[in-house]
Amino acid sequence: DEWFSRGKKLPEDPATDTMDFPKRTTPAKGYELLFQPEVVRIYISLLKESKTPAILEASAGAIQNLCAGSWTYGRYIRSALRQEKGLSAIADLLTHDSERVVKAASGALRNLAVDLRNKELIGKHAIPNLVKNLPGGQQTPAKNLSEDTVVSILNTINEVIVDNLEAAKKLRETQGIEKLVLINKSGNRSEREVRAAALVLQTVWGYKELRKPLEKEGWKKSDFQVSLSNASRTQGGSSFDDSTL
Repeated sequence: DEWFSRGKKLPEDPATDTMDFPKRTTPAKGYELLFQPEVVRIYISLLKESKTPAILEASAGAIQNLCAGSWTYGRYIRSALRQEKGLSAIADLLTHDSERVVKAASGALRNLAVDLRNKELIGKHAIPNLVKNLPGGQQTPAKNLSEDTVVSILNTINEVIVDNLEAAKKLRETQGIEKLVLINKSGNRSEREVRAAALVLQTVWGYKELRKPLEKEGWKKSDFQVSLSNASRTQGGSSFDDSTL
């Protein structure tokens, strides 16, 4: 009850888009208890109140799994997380000291970004912290994240900027292009990291509105053209991260 009351927030402006859970005619039971609106609020309150990395990782991981795929309740939960102000709580975890927490938050944001309204909000508020977690750049101290975490972050960035020009602009403004090109050209990153970064670069170059500004900054078309013959993932809203923690 204590966690529930902390996580419960006043509803957002009714003029914004909302999606209510279907009304139940019988009480939820068994596995149905795992995806009811009350549970969403509990996860959010855990994310906001807990200081334990294992709890933060598990809560973000549970949200990631609930939002994976195109099942009916996945769509409802993606909307509910936004209505309950949960997006910012997850985005804040991208700055956590624990790499496992960062990876879980990244995976959750990727699946939440399948919702177009979530994609817009995540693009505005989470891109800077996603970029900060990428290797390279002038940051001090430098992050030293594992291949799996870097690939997760790159896949999340791509999910957010696909069909989202404003997010792609934010990526450019936060020195994301420099880091992406460095991943591709440094020669010391794994093949998976290079493929994931290349997908993001191709998505960016796909926006004709960005080409002239990028060229003025000294970037060339060749910086965004990377062989993806072995790429295993495609762009777009159907590429969920369905790994289970």
